[in-house]
Amino acid sequence: MKTECFYHPLWPIIYEDNHLLGLYKPAGLLVQGDRTGEASLLDLGKKWLKECCGKPGKVFLAMVHRLDRPVAGVVLFCRTSKAAARISAQFRSGRIRKHYLAVAEGDVTPSAGRLVNQLERHDERSSVIVAEATPRSREARLSYRVLDVAGSRSLLEIELETGRHHQIRLQLAHLGFPILGDLRYGASAPLPGRQVALFATQLELEHPTRKESLLLRCPLPQSWPWPSTREETGAPPWNWSELEPLLDPGSGTSM
Repeated sequence: MKTECFYHPLWPIIYEDNHLLGLYKPAGLLVQGDRTGEASLLDLGKKWLKECCGKPGKVFLAMVHRLDRPVAGVVLFCRTSKAAARISAQFRSGRIRKHYLAVAEGDVTPSAGRLVNQLERHDERSSVIVAEATPRSREARLSYRVLDVAGSRSLLEIELETGRHHQIRLQLAHLGFPILGDLRYGASAPLPGRQVALFATQLELEHPTRKESLLLRCPLPQSWPWPSTREETGAPPWNWSELEPLLDPGSGTSM
């Protein structure tokens, strides 16, 4: 089953059935709530399901992966514990294919490649690449290719093989080409909404009960910073600060 929108016509539901819920996450919105008490996609999803399905009590919705707060794109949640266990196993085994687009500073060379690094997570806010494996490090792998170059920027397509903290952002910066707007990892200037130009475009997975291949694809948002990228009709706002004011105050999205 697939429906048109989430809390607003410009906020797409990417996929929905009795086991899965695929949603668009705008940049700036948390995937999971934290001690700040700010809105999160997980909590909004639970509220929406409660309203749409008329469920009494607590609604089950499991987070099986996440995106960094300044990153936008597709996020998959699970509506049953069985689905959550099976999808989590797919993530752990690397069977889920994760695709991204990124705009990087500089003319990225080589124009295609595979990056393999050892990453150490220092705290909740940052990770670093280390020269050799350590007891605290984990291997990070991705493949990329340059789709286009314009001036001093490159548009990259990325397939993520692992899912380490800040992995794409850190590996591209280590290569010498930080992602546009990513001040934490060396970008020269911020973007207007403090987002970074990294977008989770699609997930390819096996449905947890039907055992069929499933493709969850997210439309590029408004104002994506690439001149030749054609904005899709009804594209969602890129940033949470742009989307939140459009919502109906009665929709229950206030946290």
